[in-house]
Amino acid sequence: MKNYFLITLFIISFIRVTNASETTLKKVDGQWKLFVDGKPFAVKGATFGRPLTKENVGVYMKDLKFLGVNTIRTWGAGKETKLLLDSASAYGIKVMVGIWMRHGRSGMEGDDNFNYLSDTKGLKEMYEGALETVKLYKDHPAVLFFGVGNEVTLNIATDPEKKAYAKFLETVILAIKKEDPKHPVAAVSAWTFDWKWWKEFTPSLDIYGINVYGGGADQIPDEMAKLGVDKPYVICEYGVNGEWEAKPDKKGLLIEPNDRQKYDVIAKGYSQWITSKPSCLGVYVFHYGNASDHGAVWLSMYFNNCYRPAYWATREAYTGKKPVNNIPDITEFTLPEISKPYGEWIPVKLAITDIENDSLQISFYYNQRTGGRTRRDQINSLEFRGNLKTGFEVLVPRENGLIKMYVYVKDSYNNLGIAQTSFIIDNGRNTERLIPGAKVTFPFYVYDEGEKYPYLPTGYMGDFQNLKVEGDNKEQVHSGEAAMKITYTNSGGWYGLAFMDPPDDWGDKAGGFNLMGATKLTFWAKATTDNLNGSFGFGMIGSDKPFYDTGKKSDKFQLTKEWKKYEIDLKGIDLRCIKTGFIMYLGGIGEQYSFWLDDVRYE
Repeated sequence: MKNYFLITLFIISFIRVTNASETTLKKVDGQWKLFVDGKPFAVKGATFGRPLTKENVGVYMKDLKFLGVNTIRTWGAGKETKLLLDSASAYGIKVMVGIWMRHGRSGMEGDDNFNYLSDTKGLKEMYEGALETVKLYKDHPAVLFFGVGNEVTLNIATDPEKKAYAKFLETVILAIKKEDPKHPVAAVSAWTFDWKWWKEFTPSLDIYGINVYGGGADQIPDEMAKLGVDKPYVICEYGVNGEWEAKPDKKGLLIEPNDRQKYDVIAKGYSQWITSKPSCLGVYVFHYGNASDHGAVWLSMYFNNCYRPAYWATREAYTGKKPVNNIPDITEFTLPEISKPYGEWIPVKLAITDIENDSLQISFYYNQRTGGRTRRDQINSLEFRGNLKTGFEVLVPRENGLIKMYVYVKDSYNNLGIAQTSFIIDNGRNTERLIPGAKVTFPFYVYDEGEKYPYLPTGYMGDFQNLKVEGDNKEQVHSGEAAMKITYTNSGGWYGLAFMDPPDDWGDKAGGFNLMGATKLTFWAKATTDNLNGSFGFGMIGSDKPFYDTGKKSDKFQLTKEWKKYEIDLKGIDLRCIKTGFIMYLGGIGEQYSFWLDDVRYE
């Protein structure tokens, strides 16, 4: 029996190794080319951003094959990576496995702040995490190559820190290549901002990755020549020009390309600006995702489960095939030039053509480009009346200032055409500097299952050095699979913890949520002792700060060894912008203790 086990283990190990594919880079006639197991491989990729289950992952892979995609890109590895790799391999799709590197300052992608010059603990964690990812997946047959970091240099403030990052990146890459000599290593830059640093301090990098949108892809070879770079490159994000390089209209709203432009930049740009360029290994079109926010309108292949221009354009670029059914073409969408206050009805001029003459569904929405990250990305529905024959009117929403208005036109094939324009809401003199928070629906969870928080527990106060917070603890759970565990190891002293949006902000940045309509804040808790007293509530940033909590309240509660529900009445409190959605203050009781929180929500 023992020998049988050893033989079986050897066979399994042998199969695992021999199943691994090998990716190589070679110069052919002076130009870099990519090969997988000795065969030429042109990257026809898509960035991947769909939540995965065993039931849906195969559906996504089949869909990607329909588009002609042969590789997908991720930005980091996590719980779903193995499932993604297994399914991709089953459909003959390769994966650029992402390894995340922290950003040095807040930017478009998040609010992290990391110092590459001084944070030795953080560097060690990233180094070890990168190697762990490589060890886990290096022998998986779906791996094409590893991609380390994304636009890191762009999101670092000073040159000394950029240099430190480039040197650290070299250390990471050398370790990866020692662990896995069968797959190249790429790093990813916003435009070529990283490239001069890589050239000098990261010589072991195999592939230069670049995120570029629109016609900028046509200029990459010239930039390489200027920098004296002789490396293969792959475009790791590509699509129509984004908001960061858009020009404003006369009202000040950044102009979003129309659906036709979104289609053409992929379908035509692929052959004009990408495949025709020397040493270009290919492209990952951004983005195979499905969301309903401002960025998804601009760039995603799916929006609210409907097909968008990037979907059909990617298929034409990679397969040469036209759409099975065309997205409705919105040829006119205009609103009155004069501003109006909220509550008034305004007429809409709308003209639509649809090649297949499908039945069409019309709806209207708006986006408010001020405030915190969530509010700026949020799209909200508008009340409207009318029809295509008699015309439409929309009701001006309860906002103030410049907004972006959208019309959605959905056909019977599940295509969605979207057009947008600007409108100014003028409610008269408004001296209040408050920017309301993002809209929510109730119940609104501050903490649910430990995966995603609207507010992050980053506001540490008092004796926080003796505080340990576990957001995904499974020891004691009121509902679901996880609860938050908080442990205090000091016998005396006090501490506080605030759940914030944005994280680590004490009133200097816009953010928060509009919780108007909530009548109570409730949470469940239990402790390792029956006499744990604390103060719990919300709101702690005063109006002396640029961005503040419009309301606050806290009550004192005694936690026990049994799960119990606690409730805070919200009657009469201004909840238009709550930046600290949950706070607590507790102290020592003469010994170490722990307590658990679950189902923290506004109702």
